[in-house]
Amino acid sequence: MAIKREIDLLEKLEKELSLKELQIKSLLTITQAINDNVPADGLFNMYRSFLSWEMGITKMLLYVRDTEAWKVATAINVEEEVGPNLIEECLKHKRLHTIKEEDHPYLRLFDIVIPVFHKDRPIAYALIGGIKDKEDIYNKIQFITTITNIIAVAIENKRLFKKQIKQERLNKELELAKNFQQMLIPEKMPVSDFFEVHTYYKPHFNIGGDYVDYIKFSEERFAVVIADISGKGIAAALLMSNFQAMLHSLIFQYRDLETFVFALNQAVYRITKSDKFITFFIAEIDLRKRELTYINSGHYPPLLYNNKKITTLKTGSSVIGAFEKLPSIQEEKIKLSSDAFLFCFTDGLIDLKNEAGDYYEEENLHEFVVKNNNLDAEAFNNKLVQLLESFKGNEEYVDDIALLSAKIY
Repeated sequence: MAIKREIDLLEKLEKELSLKELQIKSLLTITQAINDNVPADGLFNMYRSFLSWEMGITKMLLYVRDTEAWKVATAINVEEEVGPNLIEECLKHKRLHTIKEEDHPYLRLFDIVIPVFHKDRPIAYALIGGIKDKEDIYNKIQFITTITNIIAVAIENKRLFKKQIKQERLNKELELAKNFQQMLIPEKMPVSDFFEVHTYYKPHFNIGGDYVDYIKFSEERFAVVIADISGKGIAAALLMSNFQAMLHSLIFQYRDLETFVFALNQAVYRITKSDKFITFFIAEIDLRKRELTYINSGHYPPLLYNNKKITTLKTGSSVIGAFEKLPSIQEEKIKLSSDAFLFCFTDGLIDLKNEAGDYYEEENLHEFVVKNNNLDAEAFNNKLVQLLESFKGNEEYVDDIALLSAKIY
């Protein structure tokens, strides 16, 4: 009897040793595959083969998190309808769970739930069932848990690495678009003894859809432009570049603003097919005649302080690019007094809210213009920006903000 016990013990030790060698070999194979950057599908196939052939598992289901959704990565002998019904049950468990009679019917098809967490966030769940050899089952489950963790963390690292690469590529594209956009907007506006133009631009993100410009026709005649392109990001920046090129090409071809805006609308429509549109304002200022001629194409009405009163500049047309032909276009001419001050802005200014939820309303802006139009254009913009910063407090800007001030002496 003693000899038989020794033989049984020896066989048991040999079996345990063989299992340990198998586990170490499997662990080395999987870690080598991870180091060799084997694709996710390859790792899932190795995992399935290891559980089926080496561990004798007859039923398995592995969930992994793909971005924010869960998917079945691999399975053994699991019917198709089981997968979608079990992830909510798995999410209830933060530790290894032995399945009981009171668990979900589909869950009872398995024996254990193995959760895998990464920084307190679940990234995988393995459902294991049908372990053929019950001997030394604790050691087997422990090793299956280890392999599951290794595979799941490797897949999560792959996902995070791809996300990082994608984000870096996007950041480079955004930086390129931002630099390109900055090239489109004049770096410095003109100042003379007879007039001063100053702009301020704060995109909501790195790149925005607002546009300001200055066009010189002669020493005594120039135009200022402000526009807001629908949409944000790279698409808006690309449309802005096309818009600027079309504007500068067409503005010198036509003698009057109405014909220019008509042609500009058609050019934009050919590109956008009404998928995007542009609110647009242009004012031509003739210093010799002391006359301002403008068209407002659906833009938030600029304010003109003239003859000691404020006028909102609304005359014009519908937005640019929404229709193949603008239904109507009308320009307006205004004689300028010696105290004339033009202030243009985009709707990000009016959309600004403070911590109490109050908007910076148009009445506040009118009051600010009345009190500060005596300042030069740069000082006016700087003072308004400081006021806006104080007004919003800790609230974020909700849209791009562009300001354009023109002082006529």
